[in-house]
Amino acid sequence: MRWPGATARVLLGLGAGAVAGLSLAHWLPDSAGTAVAIAQPIGKLWLSGLQMTVVPLVLSLVILGVATASDAAASGRVARRAMVVFISLLSLFAAYAAIVAPLVLSLVPPSASLTATLRGTLPAAGEMATPGLADWIGSVVPSNAIMAAAQGAMLPVVVFALFFGFALTRVQEDRRVQIIAFCHGIADTMIVIVRWMLVAAPIGVFALVLAVCAQAGIGVIGALAGYIGLQCGMYLGATLICYVLVAAFARQSPLAFAKAILPAQVVAASTQSSLASLPAMVESARFRLGHPRAVAALVLPMAVTLFRITSPIQYIVAACFVAWAYGIDVNAVTLAAGAALAVVISLGSIGLPGQVSFMATVMPVTQSMGLPIEPLGLLLAVDTIPDVFATTGNVTGDLTATSIVARQSPDARDADEVAN
Repeated sequence: MRWPGATARVLLGLGAGAVAGLSLAHWLPDSAGTAVAIAQPIGKLWLSGLQMTVVPLVLSLVILGVATASDAAASGRVARRAMVVFISLLSLFAAYAAIVAPLVLSLVPPSASLTATLRGTLPAAGEMATPGLADWIGSVVPSNAIMAAAQGAMLPVVVFALFFGFALTRVQEDRRVQIIAFCHGIADTMIVIVRWMLVAAPIGVFALVLAVCAQAGIGVIGALAGYIGLQCGMYLGATLICYVLVAAFARQSPLAFAKAILPAQVVAASTQSSLASLPAMVESARFRLGHPRAVAALVLPMAVTLFRITSPIQYIVAACFVAWAYGIDVNAVTLAAGAALAVVISLGSIGLPGQVSFMATVMPVTQSMGLPIEPLGLLLAVDTIPDVFATTGNVTGDLTATSIVARQSPDARDADEVAN
């Protein structure tokens, strides 16, 4: 007998918790309070186990991301152009998510019972003070990086990591290699701990869902379905924006581009892996779009390593959904800070396993916006469902970036013609 995979186990925990919570609320309301009192500490204990890894993991990943990006950019003009395009597109899609997600969520009032239940688990959430522009600017650079890490202030921690990473590129090579190896060791160790915590994910998700469903009722299921729909819609929107970007910056017909990349999108949807889609992307770029070999062979592997357009969308949408569920208004300054952090973290988190990536990336963005992290355990359980749309969007983004770089690299095309 074969045991179900990790994702299936988490979904089973979600389903079992929902059934148990709704059943208690409907048939045994007198016992529901006792069950909630038992389940809530279990769910919070599991979330705390995940949260304790966030600061060292994010710190090491950002430093490694800066080192990787610097090494890539140093490899030539095409690589430097690619890095500029990657960061520009990630910033664009982070801004897209920060604008569209709150707007869409504002059109749907949250369930009053769900909001009351969530506020009951974190009474101070509704009284969160959003910083003004001056306060935000003053808090970006930490006066004490260790204190910022201890307080879970993710944006100052990431700013420190960026300074550290860029300064590391100016350090003597043998010492730089030692520090990078040390950061790799920290990241790998934290990932092992996160995987241990994820072994208990079905129990943690079961406890969290039971507690919320027993108090808020069926509105929880509707809210999670709405979250899935919002993520899928945002990913589809990002894919469509890529066609517009190709027309504007690569001077290609969106229809011709769509036909050329369709085989790669089919592979992406079927495998849900950008890496597995790389051969199909190279084939589309070289022979269907006619990009130079030097561009396709360099930019596409870089994109798979450093660039996913749906990553900042995922982080921002999850944080905005948490704010919506709690009835918290997030101002423009907080959204901008979350979007900037999402871009930085997305560059350093490529290659992490799915559920590890979710908690290691969404949690710091949510924390940086001053939002509670309790609902993230529920979102973790359903976040794999939109993966088909996410991977398709990422592959489309990779080929879009390649087309833009190819347009900006006539020297590579000339070299390709000489070689042929």
